[in-house]
Amino acid sequence: MRAVRVLGAALLTLGLAAAPAAADSSPSPKASGDSGGPTRAGTSFRTATEVEQGQTATARASTGDYLYWSFPADAGQRPTVHATVKLPDSHASQTWQVDVYDGLRRRQACQYGAQTRAAGQGTTTVELACVLRTVRAWSEPWANDPLPGTYYVRLTALKLSANDLGQAVDAELRVESEDMGGAAAVDGSLSEPLVPGIASRPEEEAEDSSSAVLAGLEPEDGWTSGWWSDRWVWTAAGGVLASLAGVFGYRLTRGPGRPRHVPPGA
Repeated sequence: MRAVRVLGAALLTLGLAAAPAAADSSPSPKASGDSGGPTRAGTSFRTATEVEQGQTATARASTGDYLYWSFPADAGQRPTVHATVKLPDSHASQTWQVDVYDGLRRRQACQYGAQTRAAGQGTTTVELACVLRTVRAWSEPWANDPLPGTYYVRLTALKLSANDLGQAVDAELRVESEDMGGAAAVDGSLSEPLVPGIASRPEEEAEDSSSAVLAGLEPEDGWTSGWWSDRWVWTAAGGVLASLAGVFGYRLTRGPGRPRHVPPGA
């Protein structure tokens, strides 16, 4: 009887040791079913859901709600915001609009794109787009130029009928950027990007990149706005070509040089 108890305890110990290994080897349901993007949206600037560029964010909401997302944009990038709204089968005519604000919560105008669209009866999908101006590394205080930092996207419906308020809709958001290169470079840069909470950090932690701020997202390669851009490469190459052209022009125009002196009577 004692041997049976010892054998049972040994088997129980082996079973407990093997259980974590089996659990670790099984795939995670969240990992297998998660597309990588957030599945909700905020209701104000302070609660805006952070989205990385290239991700697709989704949200289940009601018609009449204000949906907010935020994303980082660095100098030299020209962001494009794509928003798609899937409407219910039955609805009256309504208008949807997407707005983009910079880190100072200034509304940024779209260069082109369907920022506002009307959805008539029977329309099931509304697609919106907003192509912003190129983000500048530095700007005058009075200018409304887009600057490096956090950008906010607000999606909402306008001109709704009373019967459409509260109907369920599905929204998707995707932000992509095009790198404009040295053509968009300027002589200057911000000391810090315009992200929430950047000014509230203590001075002794200002140089610590790991310190926490309200906005946790930044570009994949970090904030690169500064004095360097590929414009310096083209400037250096132009200087070298200009020097070579000057040397070649001098040799071409100087001729064979001064004539050799010949003594008289020779």
